[in-house]
Amino acid sequence: MIISNLEFLPDQKVTRHIGLVQGSSVRSKHVGRDVMAGLKNIFGGELVGYTELLQDSRVEATERMIEQARSIGADAVLNVRFSTSSITAGAAEIFVYGTAVELADHG
Repeated sequence: MIISNLEFLPDQKVTRHIGLVQGSSVRSKHVGRDVMAGLKNIFGGELVGYTELLQDSRVEATERMIEQARSIGADAVLNVRFSTSSITAGAAEIFVYGTAVELADHG
């Protein structure tokens, strides 16, 4: 499965536009991470626990989008975008979406 933030792929021909595919993951903060984040806010520095949490969420959301694309016969997902939103105090959603397509001469 080819995943790209480009609207088209060089040297590839799109033979069929299948449609929008998406994936999301909602995660909540962990009390231990909040304590460390509070200390980092005082002393400065990267909030590593939150960075890891968001990275895990991006991976999970992307895997869900890819699975949806596979289930409808796509070879690639183009023009992929990520979005983040706050769901409630202490919880955030990572949302990824793109255009599922079929490519010429691709598996």
